[in-house]
Amino acid sequence: MERTEMQLSRRGMLAAALVAGAAGVAAPAFAAAKKGSPGTVHGASFLLRNVLLETGYRREGTDVVGTETAKASVLVRDGKIAAILAADAPAPAGTTVRDGAGMLLLPSFRDMHIHLDKTFYGGPWVPPRKRTGGIRGQIVLEQTLLPQMLPTLEERAGRLVDLLQSNGTTFARSQCNVDPVIGTKHVELLKHALDQRADGFGHEIVAFPQHGFISADLIPTMRAAMAAGATHVGGIDPTTLDGGMEKSVDAMMQIALDMNKGVDIHLHEPGASGIAAIGRITDTVAHEPSLRGKVTISHAFSMMSLPVPEMEELAVRLASQQISVASTLPFGGRVMPIPVLLDQGVKVYTGTDSVEDHWSVFGSGDVLEKAKLACQLYGWSDEYGISQSLKIATGGPTPLDAAGRQAWPKAGDAADMVLVPASCSAEAVARLSPRKAVFHAGNLVAGTLGAEAI
Repeated sequence: MERTEMQLSRRGMLAAALVAGAAGVAAPAFAAAKKGSPGTVHGASFLLRNVLLETGYRREGTDVVGTETAKASVLVRDGKIAAILAADAPAPAGTTVRDGAGMLLLPSFRDMHIHLDKTFYGGPWVPPRKRTGGIRGQIVLEQTLLPQMLPTLEERAGRLVDLLQSNGTTFARSQCNVDPVIGTKHVELLKHALDQRADGFGHEIVAFPQHGFISADLIPTMRAAMAAGATHVGGIDPTTLDGGMEKSVDAMMQIALDMNKGVDIHLHEPGASGIAAIGRITDTVAHEPSLRGKVTISHAFSMMSLPVPEMEELAVRLASQQISVASTLPFGGRVMPIPVLLDQGVKVYTGTDSVEDHWSVFGSGDVLEKAKLACQLYGWSDEYGISQSLKIATGGPTPLDAAGRQAWPKAGDAADMVLVPASCSAEAVARLSPRKAVFHAGNLVAGTLGAEAI
């Protein structure tokens, strides 16, 4: 049988199996993901000439009315920014020169909440079905669906990484199922796939106990997932799904302490029980300072129910323990209090969550779109507010800091960057400017640029 026929046959068999086994939900098969050196990043070296950098804000009185920019060259050595040079600076002998075509240089983006292991992206359209039984109903579906998707997990994840890179994202924190049906297989396969792409994409992996932590008796399996390469201990709604807030939270935090890992919990549950879980997590970090800066609360919908004074008090506590929040910026009758969190110094991340899977078909894989959504939700409608919203997409770095001083790029920064045809950050966010060239550790991972050796 010819190679093409073999590929088509494999696709057909997998699709047929999934149709039969997952109540009409079919998963596609894909071409193999890009491969590189497992787990080790090899950075590139070159001179990036003719790029636009932001240098400050233009003001009328105290109002920001524009963004100042200047042309420059950026010298990259072994995957890091070595120097910012004059636009016409000569290239060091033997250095490859790339032409930035006058485009704006921005820090590349970070998707800090996504499920790379459960996507249908890149394959045939899978008709979404009505949910029955809420989260628990979806979990029942997964018990049949996920084992049958295992043969194509690495290929599917690779296609989704391609999409993220094309949108300017070069780092993702992926939630990754750990459950009684698939055990640690998702963690093992996803880690292998992402290690193969280390030159072009950075990652963290959260071992996510989708079926429950305590209720599914997953403590030994979660420890095994940490040993298999997960960087964060996950969790899920300890009261409404896991059946015991104290036991669930304490088990999650104890594994993180024992194995020197981070924490990232899915906390969907609203109201008092969600706030109680946040309180217990925060108290634990206060008593265990080694966890500071290593704990993230994802979703945190319960914060939407708090009056502003109580939310401010909670935000101060979170900031004091360096606990971050990852939000997909949901919109509806209530919105997340992101401005309060930011005002009190809490680090806020965003992510695209589900990208075409059995949970949702609406994820775009574009975190710059999330920055634009934040501007619309929170009224960040002037040049300053839109410009600073870029931190939602980058996970923190912006070309200009809050005072308007040039903050990025600096010598020593990773050469994780993206070129866009825009005059400033505010334009890039508001117009979702195309990502024309995307670099990770100096390696061009999406788009095209001319180059010549001198």
